[in-house]
Amino acid sequence: MFIAPEFQENRPKEIQRLVQDYPLATIVAHTDQGLIANHIPLLFKSDNILIGHIAKANEMYALITENQSVLAIFKGEDAYISANDYPSKLIDHKKVPTWNYQAVHVHGTLKFYDDQKSKLAAVGMLTKIQEQKTNSAQAWKMSDAPKDYLLALLEDLVVFEIEVTRIQAQSKLSQNREPTDFNAVIKRLKGRDQAGLAQAMSNLQRN
Repeated sequence: MFIAPEFQENRPKEIQRLVQDYPLATIVAHTDQGLIANHIPLLFKSDNILIGHIAKANEMYALITENQSVLAIFKGEDAYISANDYPSKLIDHKKVPTWNYQAVHVHGTLKFYDDQKSKLAAVGMLTKIQEQKTNSAQAWKMSDAPKDYLLALLEDLVVFEIEVTRIQAQSKLSQNREPTDFNAVIKRLKGRDQAGLAQAMSNLQRN
């Protein structure tokens, strides 16, 4: 991923936040049949291990070989930024539109696990985290489902881990604009109900 120096994201907590808040990753791999891409929710099992699961019918399981290199792409909020969003545009009109966004590219090697213990742990971890976000005290638990029904479903799944070898992250958030224009973009984004991206920009000012 090309990253201009001013947009390089080096804050570990911000990179972790993006992965946690936007877990639906695009996993890209080169196979004997060419490039494949799939959209799979992932989470960090540890500092250097991402974990997820897929149906065995997914082409990933058949085409990706053991310890093959893959790329997992996480994308945060994004927004079109009009030249009209910049107050300085009224002075010299030397402004053009752009696009603000955040993205994390995680490079690593992938390995599959088909044993029941790994499946229960991976599905349980992902479900617990997402249910806490979504339903809080009324969270669905794996134990809510009949055991035989759950185990039958798990038979059709396979777990995988991605051992991280490199992370690239980018926060293209108008850092190259003068303060007046920067703050005006934050205000415009809040007015467009894009508070998440506006908050990400505001966080830059505090770090």
